[in-house]
Amino acid sequence: MDYKNIIAKFADVPGGMIEAFHAIQDEFSYLPEEAIIEAAKVFGVPAADAYGVATFYSYFSVKSRGKNIIRICESAPCHIAGADEVVAALERELGITMGNSTADGRFALEFAQCVGQCQATPVITVNSKPYFDVTPAKVVEIIAEYK
Repeated sequence: MDYKNIIAKFADVPGGMIEAFHAIQDEFSYLPEEAIIEAAKVFGVPAADAYGVATFYSYFSVKSRGKNIIRICESAPCHIAGADEVVAALERELGITMGNSTADGRFALEFAQCVGQCQATPVITVNSKPYFDVTPAKVVEIIAEYK
């Protein structure tokens, strides 16, 4: 779908720019520069304000990245529960380091501050789907679900 059509759907919706950005990111896995500029025009705000929205929320990315976004919580409870070992397993399994995407564009690794599931640490999310009590051994089977 074209980002202009996505933006047009939200042109008259209160808070529509954020909703449009969510929809664009769902389609493209990030917010292309052209889409941000188009949103600024449609919503009648300076491009700097649209960029401000796109870069303020950690959920949004203005950088091209893999389709399946894997986030691992880096809060203290997850860290204490072994998040470092899970990070190492994710990097090993995907062949990339945190903050990067696989060459085939299928996966991206990112840190999250907290996903609100401290009772089941460490926690990762894949495309916002949470996985609890993750161990390095579980990483292979979680990744396999998305290959």
